[in-house]
Amino acid sequence: MGGGARHDPGGMATLTQSPARTGPRSPARSSGAPPALRHLGPNWYAAVMGTAIVANAGATLPLRSAGLRGAYVAVWALSGVLLLVLLAARTVHWARHADQARRHLLDPAVAPFYGCLAMALLAVGGGTLAVGSDVLGERAAVAADAVLWCAGTATGLAAAAAVPYLMVARHRIEAGTASPVWLLPLVAPMVSAALGPALVPHLPAGQWQEAMVLACYALFGMSLLATLLVLPLVLARLIHHGPLPLALTPTLFLVLGPLGQSTTAVNNLADAAPGAVGAGYARAMSGFALLYGVPVMGFALLWLALATALVVRAFRRGMTFSMTWWGFTFPVGTCVTGAAGLARHTGLTAFTWLAVGLFAVLVAAWLVAGVRTALGLARGRLLMPPPATPAPAPAPASAPAPASAPLSGPRPARP
Repeated sequence: MGGGARHDPGGMATLTQSPARTGPRSPARSSGAPPALRHLGPNWYAAVMGTAIVANAGATLPLRSAGLRGAYVAVWALSGVLLLVLLAARTVHWARHADQARRHLLDPAVAPFYGCLAMALLAVGGGTLAVGSDVLGERAAVAADAVLWCAGTATGLAAAAAVPYLMVARHRIEAGTASPVWLLPLVAPMVSAALGPALVPHLPAGQWQEAMVLACYALFGMSLLATLLVLPLVLARLIHHGPLPLALTPTLFLVLGPLGQSTTAVNNLADAAPGAVGAGYARAMSGFALLYGVPVMGFALLWLALATALVVRAFRRGMTFSMTWWGFTFPVGTCVTGAAGLARHTGLTAFTWLAVGLFAVLVAAWLVAGVRTALGLARGRLLMPPPATPAPAPAPASAPAPASAPLSGPRPARP
């Protein structure tokens, strides 16, 4: 493969790439900040996403009981607390460790995780309207969801544009190092497209509702087409260079994210369309939800089988816990909501059972990742600095080349 594996004890498993075009490293600044926050990367927002999706996905299932509803509300509340804590911690990180924060942006293996911030805001906002209204009341829940949806959508659009720009203009990406992590900033607009329709009934009738529906379709399109450009790179990397390093193997589940989320989006938009757009368009959107959602869900199940087989292989070869295990949660949750949407529009019990089965997988993955993360934090392992890479030994002096010998040197960096 084009890059070797490098496992960060702080949970940031990365691929070793050619160095980004950055200037000399500035000295670390403590300024009284907790030292652990220096290595708190944007990948930690995945824990918020993985927690919120448990409540959001559970609310779409036909299983109804006071106990389950109370559990969903508790999980949503936990995701909100985690979001607030991480927002505060990351603010301190940027204020006190700006050099490390900039280095994250200029690291091609870390920068895509900035898409997780947008999805964390959106997921918590969606849960606020779906289950948090039981606690806050409908009016407050709608207001909170509207604020978080707007903030998450703006952040997601910025990440979807900025991260590819950095990959082209500032990062050095070697051949054969494509990673499913590259999908993270691209799928954020799809999350907006999937959760925006819930706000449509709360907007003024007419132009506002129609504009919201069509804006969500635009977000759906930009994310879908960008994903279709990246997925072939990921599959080609696997075929030509073999499985991912052990620590990165869970990121294969990230491919399920745009598949399940896009299926969720078209079904939610079909629900919101009647009354917001013309009757003919509403019928077309309902038909598109099935014509698009069923084939994509089929491919998601195929990819789930492939990713599961490679994860089992990695376990047998000694894969240990890292924060990449949160990749088992949110993407699977999007498949739950996608299957539940297909069940609503087809009436097929098979889709209902598929959603329930995937939800059981989601809850198990969330419990394992949550417990292992809590233990890692309690033992002080997850926020440790990555091990220093030893500098290569200096090459022995050699005789100067003859005057006629061609001179060669390292490839100059692109301006």
